[in-house]
Amino acid sequence: MKAWVLEGFGLKNLKKLDVPVPKPGARDVLVRVSAVSLNYRDKMVVEGTYNPDLPFPMTQVADTVGDVVEIGIGVSRFRVGDRVISNYATRWIDGPPAVDEVVHTLGNTIHGGLAEYLLLNEDALVHSPTYLTDEEASTLPVGALTAWHALVKNGGLTASQTILVQGTGGVSIFGLQLAAAAGARVIVTSSSDEKLERAKQLGAKDLINYVRTPEWHKEALKVTEQQGVDQILEVAAGRSLGQSIETIRPGGKIAVIGILDGFTSEIPIFPMLQRQVTIRGMVTGSRKMFEEMNEELEKSQIRPVIDTVYSFPDALEAYDHLYRGAFGKIVIRVRP
Repeated sequence: MKAWVLEGFGLKNLKKLDVPVPKPGARDVLVRVSAVSLNYRDKMVVEGTYNPDLPFPMTQVADTVGDVVEIGIGVSRFRVGDRVISNYATRWIDGPPAVDEVVHTLGNTIHGGLAEYLLLNEDALVHSPTYLTDEEASTLPVGALTAWHALVKNGGLTASQTILVQGTGGVSIFGLQLAAAAGARVIVTSSSDEKLERAKQLGAKDLINYVRTPEWHKEALKVTEQQGVDQILEVAAGRSLGQSIETIRPGGKIAVIGILDGFTSEIPIFPMLQRQVTIRGMVTGSRKMFEEMNEELEKSQIRPVIDTVYSFPDALEAYDHLYRGAFGKIVIRVRP
């Protein structure tokens, strides 16, 4: 089979190769891959900042959808023909995460889905929502589930809340869609007026261009009449985390889901104490959360926002697009 394999750090070392089709062992499921979607994490893996000890060669990409074509002895959760999606944290089934449950991920310690076939233990898969296309379903494991975990499971999302999402990448756009569908007020920040206008069409009420307004937290306080916001999807970290603390309503929650501005932050302690803010790191979610989210998606019929779909041979162009940034998700169609 064909697979995009990382043989060393750097995009020049991501190569399309011929590799053997894996054979299912006990409780394994062989999936014929239909589509994958990219995340900022995939860029970090290639660059060596996500896992400096990455074993080579390693087939890339975590977010995968496809059809079950073969099952191993003891598989009980799936049958041949089922359409399935990979869970990012492959060993996180339910409950709070253990130390290693977000370590065992595709394209990192386990061969990923940017290949014609993917082999996973049945515990690492969920059934796909029926109403989504393959391309749409491939966007759920990181983008949708992280937003769901942050806003719904941890944040108790309601129509009375005000939500601030940073940027217009995959998690942020899912967060916007989930919050808007719940009837919440949504504030979106971006460096692009064009992207902000598109966010408005998805239900955003307040738009802040942080290039023109570097002190964006002051604008967010202004539009909320100095009350602050209930929840923030913090994708930047760095200096931005301090601004988020200044923006949050007393008792509010900040979900730190990205590190676009760096691996460290200096934060204002006194405002954090005054606001009694909860700051929590988020790495997607458990399989049970994924299944619960998919049930709700079937009811709400939210359709993921896809920026561009690339063909399997054009995977490097998809990565180039990832490096430039996207509105929503970048997808690679694996099956012609």
